[in-house]
Amino acid sequence: MAKTSSNKNLHKASKEKKDEFYTQLADIEKELKHYKSQFRNKVVFCNCDDPRESNFVKYFSMNFEHLGLKKLIATHYKDANLFTQEAPYKLEYAGDKNGNRMPDPEEFITEMIGTGDFRSEECIDLLKEADIVVTNPPFSMFREYVAQLEEYNKKFLIIGNTNAITYKEVFKLIKEDKLRTGYTNFNVGMFFVVPDDWTEFHHIDEDGRKIARVSTSCWYTNLIVDKHKQDLTLYKKYTPDEYPKYDNYNAININKYTDIPYDYDGQMGVPVTFVDKYNPDQFEIIGHIGSVGADGVYSFANAIYINGKKLFKRILVRNKKIKK
Repeated sequence: MAKTSSNKNLHKASKEKKDEFYTQLADIEKELKHYKSQFRNKVVFCNCDDPRESNFVKYFSMNFEHLGLKKLIATHYKDANLFTQEAPYKLEYAGDKNGNRMPDPEEFITEMIGTGDFRSEECIDLLKEADIVVTNPPFSMFREYVAQLEEYNKKFLIIGNTNAITYKEVFKLIKEDKLRTGYTNFNVGMFFVVPDDWTEFHHIDEDGRKIARVSTSCWYTNLIVDKHKQDLTLYKKYTPDEYPKYDNYNAININKYTDIPYDYDGQMGVPVTFVDKYNPDQFEIIGHIGSVGADGVYSFANAIYINGKKLFKRILVRNKKIKK
């Protein structure tokens, strides 16, 4: 009988650097359908994917003409590959050559490479050629991975841990409107193919592979996401009784983003999930408080309280469109 997957296993995987799970095709299709126009005539690079196993490679090769891609490149890292002991290689695909509208094996160009590590000189050269990076990078290396994308000014659509929102490197990009969450519901999580030796999982698929749900997972991107251009409809009026201030910080507390008052012009502490609804034209993100210091390190000294009760971390925001 399958065992229920828990986030404890995610943390364990991160600690052991065994966190490169394979993304299911259904989750890729669900998210990628929203970006069609942004992929036209672009070179897509999947730089954390075994091309023989990756559903990202399958999706982009099967939809190459539909998306109007220029080229697909994929590389995998030998030490991070959980399902095969084959040497690392890169794959390149430039579209259908024989007119049957199918990505046939002879239409793919493969070449053996060094380690396939996304930080290697060889993979960085491929990154420079790419327009958009799409993949599921190892969660344990997320900070470094995003920093590289930012350094080379690349468009991207990647999967990461929802807790990465408060990493100082990631939060800075969100605050500057250089990174945002994707279309998939932030609170749903995703199912991943996990290694055969994984002990806790949700179910076994039709191919005999173990599938585990990781609730703390979501899409991050710097592509255009329409939902982040839409104003939240605010219907509640501010009252001091309903919106108490923190004991140790001059901001009112909001327990649900739907409860944000339309007429309050000061700082508000909202749940981290607010980031999934954030429209920079409607709100300004000021910072974040509670249990995490400016350096991103957990600390009780940075906790926030109301009437002596400690609260979970909050994002500090200000409403730009006050209504009286």
